[in-house]
Amino acid sequence: MAASQPHGKNTAYWGVSWEEGYGYPQARKVGNEIYISGQFNHDEEGNLVAPAPLNSEGKPSDFSSIGEQMRASYDNIAKLLALYGATLDDVVEETLYVLDMDAAFAVVGDVRKAAYRTERPQCASNIIGVSRLAQRSQLIEIVCKAVIGSRAD
Repeated sequence: MAASQPHGKNTAYWGVSWEEGYGYPQARKVGNEIYISGQFNHDEEGNLVAPAPLNSEGKPSDFSSIGEQMRASYDNIAKLLALYGATLDDVVEETLYVLDMDAAFAVVGDVRKAAYRTERPQCASNIIGVSRLAQRSQLIEIVCKAVIGSRAD
């Protein structure tokens, strides 16, 4: 399932089961602002990309796939932004929620720079350590806000 806008041009969905269960769109456009709900490591069919292995308590036991998960999250953000004619260049703020700060810091710089295609992404960025995310094998989730026409020169 590709990202789509079945309920009008201002909201976007992936068509995955958790949207209906939780009751939310993946993105919402208001004026020239786009709010992207937390994106994580799933493909367009809702399958997890590079899921972390879980221990006997159902918690991630290895954080080495956080870079792959982060790339998948940025890919999802880019696809949603494209529905509104926007790109990552329009992102003005992002928040990364991570399970392991050390694992995140080991890869976040390179992955962000590749996603934004620049050595100095022009958006405010926050990184917050959390104890759990929506999917048990999920290591990162990224939320962002974009403003169409805000691209830095």
